[in-house]
Amino acid sequence: MDQLVKFLISGGLLKDERIIAAFRLVDRKDFVPRSIASSAYFDEALPIGEGQTISEPGVVAFMLSLLAPRVGDCLVDIGYGSGWQTALLAALVGERGKVYAMERLDKLCEVGKENVKKYKPLFPRIRFYCQNAKDGLPLEAKMVGGFDGLIAAAEVKEVPLAWRDQLKIGGRLIYPRRNSIYKETKLKNNNFKVEIYQGFVFVPFLERG
Repeated sequence: MDQLVKFLISGGLLKDERIIAAFRLVDRKDFVPRSIASSAYFDEALPIGEGQTISEPGVVAFMLSLLAPRVGDCLVDIGYGSGWQTALLAALVGERGKVYAMERLDKLCEVGKENVKKYKPLFPRIRFYCQNAKDGLPLEAKMVGGFDGLIAAAEVKEVPLAWRDQLKIGGRLIYPRRNSIYKETKLKNNNFKVEIYQGFVFVPFLERG
């Protein structure tokens, strides 16, 4: 894992010291199928079943840098899949933070949850939801006064209104769309500052079923 971290640092994809520490703590090898464990430290997407993948480490590092998680944040992880990014987020929000992880595919719900259980200090910081993410988590959002950030791992054709509504002012929304990564920051009067970063490929976000 250390070799992968050094590679991402040299490529300019890992810069933030807290994210670097999270990458070193949460071993990607613990989140890929055993049959492809030897490929865990390659900077490439790998299959995890159900037609889904665990994203390239470089892409995850970049998206986390855009999200900029802080200690104590309440974050939503959409399409948690293998659970790797979820565990990284849990490391970044600290003991006072919370990660709400959502996945709609039953098999991956269990796989991802079991993977994260390997990290006992991080597991209590996460709440897992095996359900469609289109409506977000309205009750939880109200309880915490709005989420500090929401990050989606799969390509989103149209951003559900609930995702924007459930962010607090200053909250960050990170998602892939049309081979680009979007960052939306919620401003006053329900306006958003939008930044677009091009040149990425993702599996599609599954909205139904």
